[in-house]
Amino acid sequence: MKIMFEVSSRDAANVLVPLARACDRNAVTWSCFFTGDGVETLAREEVLATMVGAAKAAACEVSWERHMGGKACPVEIGSQTNNSAMVGDIDKVISL
Repeated sequence: MKIMFEVSSRDAANVLVPLARACDRNAVTWSCFFTGDGVETLAREEVLATMVGAAKAAACEVSWERHMGGKACPVEIGSQTNNSAMVGDIDKVISL
């Protein structure tokens, strides 16, 4: 099974981190796409540490610029086209 977490809320970190860690413990492949104010979760150390286990992690470029300004993005910068491509390669989407 492959899971993708669609992170669109700045409050999602408290749910994302334990879910992603559970995937790692159970050898479940997972990815993340950060959009909207969900990109702000990438400023949290525990989220960044968890991204090591992701098969792929990307952030919406427009959302990143809007919410994080000129800071360097710690994951791949993408677009909603990248989001669609990622969704096409997984079994389940979990929106956070």
